[in-house]
Amino acid sequence: MKRVRIDFAPPSLARTIHRTGPGAWALAALALALCAAAGAAGWQMHLRQGALDAQLAAVRSHAAPIVVAAPVQPRAPIPEAQAAAVNAAVLQLNTPWQALRDAIGAATPPSIALLTLEPDPRRRSMRITAEAKTSDDMIAYVEQLKRQELFGAVALVRHEISELDPNKPIRFQLDAQWSAP
Repeated sequence: MKRVRIDFAPPSLARTIHRTGPGAWALAALALALCAAAGAAGWQMHLRQGALDAQLAAVRSHAAPIVVAAPVQPRAPIPEAQAAAVNAAVLQLNTPWQALRDAIGAATPPSIALLTLEPDPRRRSMRITAEAKTSDDMIAYVEQLKRQELFGAVALVRHEISELDPNKPIRFQLDAQWSAP
């Protein structure tokens, strides 16, 4: 038969300590030892950090540079030619090259041969020189460029038939104004 514990005494600290088994006491002792070791290691780290801080302060005090404020010289105005050159370079850098290339590439069919692309960033326009086999191909290409949303206006500037070439292609120039991307 199983042993039955009957205890009518009120719960107390002394009773709990008396009933605690040896395994629980060993676990408590191990936890206490680990806490003491962690505290000692933390104290050693604190002492070492203090020594390193003192060493750093000593090095900084010996190596402190002497800063002498130089008088501020007023800047000379930028020459007009230099300002114009800088502005031209900024215009070139701000030209939407990728968008222009993609829009022209999407609109150019295989029947059109692109010869030159001459951008003018100041006017935000692109001069396109190309060749087509027929005038219908040329007109279709102009219409296709007009449908590109990057270009606001596309105009056929001039065209001519190349008599020296045996295929007699039509060489033409377009002026395409682009809008902000």
